[in-house]
Amino acid sequence: MTELAGFRFQEPWFLLTTLAGVAVVVATLLRERSGRAIVFPGLSALRQVGPSWRVRIRHLPVFLAGLALILAGVALARPQRGSVKQNVSTQGVDIIVALDVSGSMSAEDFQPRNRLVVAKQVVSDFVSRRPSDRIGLVVFASKSLTKSPPTTDTGLLLRQLDDVHLDMLPDGTAIGSGLATALTRLRHSKAKSRVIVLVTDGGNNAGEIDPATAADMAKAMGVRVYTIGVGRGGRVPVPVKARDPFTGRTVTRTVLTEVVVDEGLLKRIAARTNGEFFRATDSASLRIIFDRIDKLEKSEIKLVAYKRYRELFHPLLVISALLLVGAGALWTSGLRVAPA
Repeated sequence: MTELAGFRFQEPWFLLTTLAGVAVVVATLLRERSGRAIVFPGLSALRQVGPSWRVRIRHLPVFLAGLALILAGVALARPQRGSVKQNVSTQGVDIIVALDVSGSMSAEDFQPRNRLVVAKQVVSDFVSRRPSDRIGLVVFASKSLTKSPPTTDTGLLLRQLDDVHLDMLPDGTAIGSGLATALTRLRHSKAKSRVIVLVTDGGNNAGEIDPATAADMAKAMGVRVYTIGVGRGGRVPVPVKARDPFTGRTVTRTVLTEVVVDEGLLKRIAARTNGEFFRATDSASLRIIFDRIDKLEKSEIKLVAYKRYRELFHPLLVISALLLVGAGALWTSGLRVAPA
């Protein structure tokens, strides 16, 4: 890949194919210049009679085909326009989103969507509104997993979020483990404000670390935990896998189940760390959390920014195709070079 002042060829080796087109064009020009003639005596009077227009442009089909080959080779090399890397400084906060992917998040409080779908939308909106912050993603069920360390690459983070799904981890809800993993990702952060946004239905039932212990760890590190409770609670439809007694196959049935959102636990975690508790059923409350984080003390973040490159090969391919069509049309019309 070659690059100069923001212009580059993604596949420069395809430029070698242009040599064939150049050879065709050069050979055509040389042949036109040298010309061919049979000399007859006594025909000096005809010397001032010029050749017909068909003779003059007899090499045009081959010439157009050669130009088409050149443009096609340049297009295959994928010319692109963009900017070179730049060192950028911005003011932001380091944030880790800890997202619950346990089985209880399949409860369909928001039919036809379940809790995880709603939670992912909440997180997506949150990430999209924070281009200046470094944001990471941790998911947890009975175990926890880091999907993305803190980054300012919003596109990468949203792709990782889109990959989150139910059953990606053993079932269970280990809120303490999720918080502990998120704290680990913030351990080396030097930002003045460090935040964890915990998105869960709040029913802790697994893990070796108690949520209260994890909250104490966050307080000791100076990390604020904002908790978001997902779900309306009460009797809600929940998909349940069961074996069909007649076919023996595993099927999914939806049954009404009492599912409680543990607001008390989430409020205690938030209060212990000087954070706040919100409910995902209220979109207005989500805007409040954005305002709260905006008021936190921000740190200077130095990063390397890359601008995405724009592909330039499309018009080249179109022109190349048109030239080939034109060359073919002229050739079939009888305008062609006679054999040497």
